[in-house]
Amino acid sequence: MAAGTEEAALGYEEARDELIEVVRRLEAGGTTLEESLALWERGEELAKVCRRRLEGARARLDASLATERATEAEEAGDEDAG
Repeated sequence: MAAGTEEAALGYEEARDELIEVVRRLEAGGTTLEESLALWERGEELAKVCRRRLEGARARLDASLATERATEAEEAGDEDAG
């Protein structure tokens, strides 16, 4: 699965939960070097998905807050003019 496709397919919670499982398996040990490397790489991909999802959520919140502030400033300006 391509990175862009995966990001679209995985929600934040799914990626986070899978990342937790990857970390648990790495910490538990008992895997071969190749398995450990594959798990590490998967963990890096999942961390990127989580980070992008969080950045997107933050951008949405910032945009919403900016709109709210602009509306409040506009309403305050209307009250001053009236």
